Amino acid sequence: MEFRFASIFGENYESADDPEETFASHENEPTTESTVGVSWKPKAGVKVDRRLVQVLKESTSSLQRSMVHDYLLTLAACNTVVPTRIKLTSSGNLEMEVANAADDEIQLVEYQGESPDEQALVAAAASYGYTLVERTSDYIVIDVLGQRMTFELLGIHEFDSIRKCMSLIVKCPNGQVKVLVKGADSAVLKKIALSEKTTHIAGERQAQVLLDTQMHLGMYSNQGLRTLVVGVRELSDSEFTNWQRLYAKANASVSERATLLQEAAQAVENDLILLGATGIEDKLQDGVPETISTLRDARIKVWVLTGDKQETAISIGFSCALLTPDMQQIIINASDKQQCHDAIKAAKEAYVQVENRYWTFRASGRIYDFETELPGSPEKVTELSTRPFLQRMKLESFRSINSSRADSGRSRHDRLLALIIDGNSLAHALDKDLEQELFDLATACQVVICCRVAPLQKAGIVSLVKRKSKEMTLAIGDGANDVSMIQMADVGVGLSGQEGRQAVLASDFAMGQFRFLQRLLLIHGHLNYRRLGYMVLYNFYRNAVLVMLLFWYTLYTAFSTSPAITQWSLVLYTVIYTSVPTIVVAIMDRNLSPQTLLKYPGLYKSGQQNESYSRLLFWLTMLDTLWQSLVLFYVPYLTFRHSTIDTWSIGSIWIISVVILVNLHLAMDVEHYTWITHLAIWGSIVATYICLIALDLLTDDDSLVYYGTIFNIAGTASYWLDIFLIIVIALLPRFVVKLVKQKFWPSDVDIAREEEILKG
Repeated sequence: MEFRFASIFGENYESADDPEETFASHENEPTTESTVGVSWKPKAGVKVDRRLVQVLKESTSSLQRSMVHDYLLTLAACNTVVPTRIKLTSSGNLEMEVANAADDEIQLVEYQGESPDEQALVAAAASYGYTLVERTSDYIVIDVLGQRMTFELLGIHEFDSIRKCMSLIVKCPNGQVKVLVKGADSAVLKKIALSEKTTHIAGERQAQVLLDTQMHLGMYSNQGLRTLVVGVRELSDSEFTNWQRLYAKANASVSERATLLQEAAQAVENDLILLGATGIEDKLQDGVPETISTLRDARIKVWVLTGDKQETAISIGFSCALLTPDMQQIIINASDKQQCHDAIKAAKEAYVQVENRYWTFRASGRIYDFETELPGSPEKVTELSTRPFLQRMKLESFRSINSSRADSGRSRHDRLLALIIDGNSLAHALDKDLEQELFDLATACQVVICCRVAPLQKAGIVSLVKRKSKEMTLAIGDGANDVSMIQMADVGVGLSGQEGRQAVLASDFAMGQFRFLQRLLLIHGHLNYRRLGYMVLYNFYRNAVLVMLLFWYTLYTAFSTSPAITQWSLVLYTVIYTSVPTIVVAIMDRNLSPQTLLKYPGLYKSGQQNESYSRLLFWLTMLDTLWQSLVLFYVPYLTFRHSTIDTWSIGSIWIISVVILVNLHLAMDVEHYTWITHLAIWGSIVATYICLIALDLLTDDDSLVYYGTIFNIAGTASYWLDIFLIIVIALLPRFVVKLVKQKFWPSDVDIAREEEILKG
């Protein structure tokens, strides 16, 4: 956060253009030498404005000087920032502790607060000589241009999402009781006193100051700055007594404390004298525009929910590449429910496409929209649609990898749509009778920006998407006001930064910078979805194929309770025989390298299109399982049905065959081999033989019936021939289907894998 502009009593002040002209180097800057010779310097300051420095040197009787004093005093005091001092210890290390005004050493002050906005404001005030020195629960000490001043802290009304402002009631050294207020312009400007309602010396100019401040706010917002409005009020004895009574009653209440505190705040947060406004630059982290552009290429819709002004939100949208000049902006600013309904309805009629307007066709679970995806006139579309079917499929696959920008969110004039709606409109649009209209309009847009929204409204928007669609939602935020949104989303991501750790503690994933979201989704998200989807299908197959084998066996034994496979083998099947390859592949397998996944963001849509797991894939897997179980049973049955083989011998063939089969089935689907993968798959087969030999050597009463079975049956050629036939016949259909699909109906992932292989 960097303090850039200050609008004070109708005058605009800005930071110096010269980077060397800072508060520490400005020759005309007021010093901060106190009466005891202590120098208090903020660790991080701002570049000062020469004109404002000159105003501070004027007589205190000047009206402009008086307003500047109250303005800087509000910035320094109206916050929850705690000053800490940094000193060099005797051992040469830097040490930090809470600052104390009674210290008689030269101090370097660093401010610690809940919000970086507050820290930037306090640092700005300190740069102009209003240095916050000490804060306790009873008083605040501020070094004002070298003079130490103590303000008695009478009460504080912290910021909340309803009032959208913060106020501090202090008793000045001269005995005056003042209310210092800062907050959102939408809230504070409504509490400004008109000239006929106040006796303050500045009241006569309030109308003009209000116009100038609003002009400055618009200028700051258009530059993408975060804005706050600052006001002050002097309380009479009767007003202070009334507030003190309400404040004491609220603090003593248990059940209605929040409501009573709001009533106490409203008693003094009115008829304010407008001091001005602030403009703070919230600098984007490195890689934010590139990350957002990549996410949009991956067909991920990005919605921004912010408490900033509409102009600020739009400016930030352009700076982070969320908004583009070719987008059609739909702006909704409604003051009542009917107006909100009319605005949403008019936007839908003007911009949103009619359902099924474009001709589409579906193949292999994928939808291709020729009129929206292919450039050119309808004649070109017709020409393409007459090409051989397989050529069309491959052409679409190659195009979708290299140009996978989502086609949803286009207007009737083939322009991308961006919905921009403010908090007042959302308060009405989130009602039950309007939320469906809002959802239809928002989901038809490529970009949605909600500005001036409260934390609960952020959670309400996420809840709306979850209730009205089957889409997965991810919320990312860095502050306490994002906690409700993060907790409401399917996946919550917290950014650890200057806003504190509330968002991190409430999230599922934590990261240091926004740009890491690209790797989280496009790499880890893609790979984990593929692994999880495949493992669900494989584990159903792995267990079902053995159960079906035993089912066919019971049909030929009159449902006898005598098993052909030993109890130990049935237990070890999932514990030793097939467990290790499953775990290794689930952790280490990947179909594409991270470089390829980042190069082609459109590959992320494989998860959106359920390419790794769907109801169809599940039943196809079960059909394949049924076939393999039949092969497992009938190949040995047909081989040995006229022989004198015993039950335990044929059971020995079945257990080793099913273990080899499921491991080779897994090996056929592995897409990234390592030495660990080879060791797990082939080692499991070897371990199975070792276990079978060990079990067949047991001589206890229960195991004696199948003593030496493996040695007897493995010495025949039919044993090895049956295992070979089972593997070939059982896996042949799956091999043919995979070959045909990748040859004639390749997915985007298949094409990207082929590119990786060809490039070595």
